Amino acid sequence: MSARVSADTAGAVIRVVVADDERMVRTALRVILDAEPGLRVVGEASTGAEAVSVVRAERPDVVLMDVRMPEIDGIRATEQILAGMAEPPRIVVVTTFENDAYVYDALRVGAAGFLLKRAAAEELVGAVRLVARSDSLLYPAAVRGLAAEHARHRAPAAPPWVARLTEREAEVLRLVATGLTNAEIAGRMGVGAATVKTHVAAVLAKSGARDRTQAVILAYESGFVRAG
Repeated sequence: MSARVSADTAGAVIRVVVADDERMVRTALRVILDAEPGLRVVGEASTGAEAVSVVRAERPDVVLMDVRMPEIDGIRATEQILAGMAEPPRIVVVTTFENDAYVYDALRVGAAGFLLKRAAAEELVGAVRLVARSDSLLYPAAVRGLAAEHARHRAPAAPPWVARLTEREAEVLRLVATGLTNAEIAGRMGVGAATVKTHVAAVLAKSGARDRTQAVILAYESGFVRAG
């Protein structure tokens, strides 16, 4: 976790970049976010390529990334940002339909979650704050649904990292996949939140996942977690 993101818990301002090819959408998002205490839009982009450039220059904590944009789409922009920064921001893809294949592809390459364009202002604000904390999934039921649906069309083959998980780490991954926060997992397992955080970090390191969302995707794709 980057120092910028973890600083949110200490009351630091969460810095946001908004990327969308429609000026009215960008303006609306800026107005909503800038009106909230502790949130500030520090940059805008109208294309995927511009988004990459603005994010590298401004180093925000969170990026709201439209899926479909000119030059390069939100998925490729997400890939380039995550690959090109030592401490990349948390990226939330913004889409019209939650079952869009673009959304799943974005989650697979490392987006922290997705947000529907029709979401209410309070949902938008809550989503930005939640992904900045990075200890829970954004819309866990929808993420599980997407992962499960796409996993059905694959032939799962357990990768080597699955065998390297300890019994506790495996249990934590299963609970993460249900959408529980660290605090909720700690209560379920009867351990401290710090212990859960350590286990989550180990799961991410062994699986190569960037965050909880990508870990859930990998868990379903590998067959470690199965639908139903």
